[in-house]
Amino acid sequence: MLSNLGNFLLFLNILLSFTVIYFSLASLKSAEKIIFRKIYNISLAQSTIVLVCFFTLIAAYITSDFSLINVYQNSHSTKPTFYKISGTWGNHEGSLLLWVIILTIFSFLFLIINKNHSKNYRLYTLIVQNILILGFLFFILINSNPFLSISPVPKEGLGLNPILQDPALAIHPPLLYLGFVGSSIYFSAAIASLLTNYSERAFAKSIKNWILVSWIFQTLGITVGSIWAYYELGWGGFWFWDPVENASLLPWFAMTALFHSVVVLEKRNLLYFWVIILCLITFTLSVTGTFLVRSGILNSVHTFASDPSRGLYILAFLSIMIFSSIFLLFKKYYNKDYIINSNSKETFVLINNWFMMFYLLTVLIGTLYPIFTDAITNNKISVGPPFYNAVIIPVVIVFLIFMAVGPNTKWIKNRFVDIKKYILIFISALIINFLIGYFFKSLTILTNLIIISSLFLIISSTFDLIKSITEDRIDFARIVSHLSFGFLIFFIGLNHNFSIEKDFNMKVGETKNFDNYKIEFKKLELKNFKNYKSIVGDLKISDNKFGEERTLNPEIRIYDSPKTLTYEAAIKTNLIKDYYLTMSNIDRSEYYNIKFQKKPLMLWIWISVFALTFGGFLRIFKNAKNN
Repeated sequence: MLSNLGNFLLFLNILLSFTVIYFSLASLKSAEKIIFRKIYNISLAQSTIVLVCFFTLIAAYITSDFSLINVYQNSHSTKPTFYKISGTWGNHEGSLLLWVIILTIFSFLFLIINKNHSKNYRLYTLIVQNILILGFLFFILINSNPFLSISPVPKEGLGLNPILQDPALAIHPPLLYLGFVGSSIYFSAAIASLLTNYSERAFAKSIKNWILVSWIFQTLGITVGSIWAYYELGWGGFWFWDPVENASLLPWFAMTALFHSVVVLEKRNLLYFWVIILCLITFTLSVTGTFLVRSGILNSVHTFASDPSRGLYILAFLSIMIFSSIFLLFKKYYNKDYIINSNSKETFVLINNWFMMFYLLTVLIGTLYPIFTDAITNNKISVGPPFYNAVIIPVVIVFLIFMAVGPNTKWIKNRFVDIKKYILIFISALIINFLIGYFFKSLTILTNLIIISSLFLIISSTFDLIKSITEDRIDFARIVSHLSFGFLIFFIGLNHNFSIEKDFNMKVGETKNFDNYKIEFKKLELKNFKNYKSIVGDLKISDNKFGEERTLNPEIRIYDSPKTLTYEAAIKTNLIKDYYLTMSNIDRSEYYNIKFQKKPLMLWIWISVFALTFGGFLRIFKNAKNN
């Protein structure tokens, strides 16, 4: 029954998308100055029905309806209800349906929120967005249908991958998809702007908040995924340059460059062509990430589909999207001489964009190079943290300096009148860096430079805040974002330099001493839970230097549905540091591999990122107030 209902709703959504396109084209030809009312009604019905379609799939998961292949392959009757629901989008088919929901709802919201903009511009945006919706709906029906039935109906499901049974990972995909798929709306708007020659400044106003919304959700999605990987995968860090991690980071760089460029377009009516390119690049990179994950050509713990036919469909769809966009872009391109003073805010925004494009290309090359090497030479290679750290970190040092100076420049033409202030800030950063190295331990040359440059941005942003308050002109959103980014890099630098990692092979009753620490393996305990068994270690960590003692309990979990072994890290967190411990058995012997890590200031890395997104929210409210 649910299979028939779900398929009917998918077909109905296809019909409604064609209907929206048909009436939008009719409205374009109409002499009326307003959009047909029926288009609003159909768009609302379209959004409602796609939500009902998704809730139908959720109902199948909650009731353990194993007549659906999707539910049978990704759920189990003993799973907690929360993970049954999150399992809806924790698989390929369900996640694609979530994509269509976001595409459809953003299409409707753009139509009603941007009501003060040109009729033709809004209609063309709606048409392009619905073409994208149709592309993904046909993909779902042809290759990734979550409502396919199975006969005879199995009595029990195969179960959801245990590492996906986690609260953080339950909310990670929806957040990330709001960023990924949210970029579709300004992709469609960019195409509409080219088709209608819509005014540059008006175009900038129409998309700036949409860019910020997608950037905020993309940032939150990446962050939540990073936190999940930290405590679930046993990596012991916040980022490991995993290929699928990189796929989510690529559009983030483009979004960051885009919302800075849109400011220039709105203020000075410059960089229109570049803004259009960034709109196209951002969504293209989002679909590229989907292709990389769904095609199975990436080797990653994050991938959950490896059907080449799915990858070929998305690759074809991506290619059509790219080439048609490029054709339209250059067909409509007109040569306009932009005169930008080298010493102006516009130039600093462009410099910001150059840095973002450098980071984007570096990560893109590092992610794709192993794929091409494997295809051409049949040699598998990996590009890991050493490559990214060596290429990106030195450039970040310079980037932070420009982030500190750029916001204080003026539009059109600037005069450097604050040289003494920046010299004072630089000296202050040097002194603080010296004190950190002196009182704790020596820093590497690269870490010294990272800390000095991040402190330069932090102190400069603090001065900007004080100056803005005294002059009663607070750009609080920008200051919070830049200050948070400065702290983020500062805490990352300290975390990297002062982290401790040790590996030991131990058995119960043994003690290991190293540096100022002692680890005692006190006991093992077997515990039974609803859907898994757990071997829990009891290890005592003693810090002889500060007289601290901590008991950590890493686990080895044994799941039955599906049969899986997972290793759960034990983490003790406070404001200063994390103690991090994982345990794994060695060849079914009495010995266990114990991995101990001390990670300073981990909590502040997450806090800095959340503060960064808070700056994005403040900018949205400011934009709404000014409009």
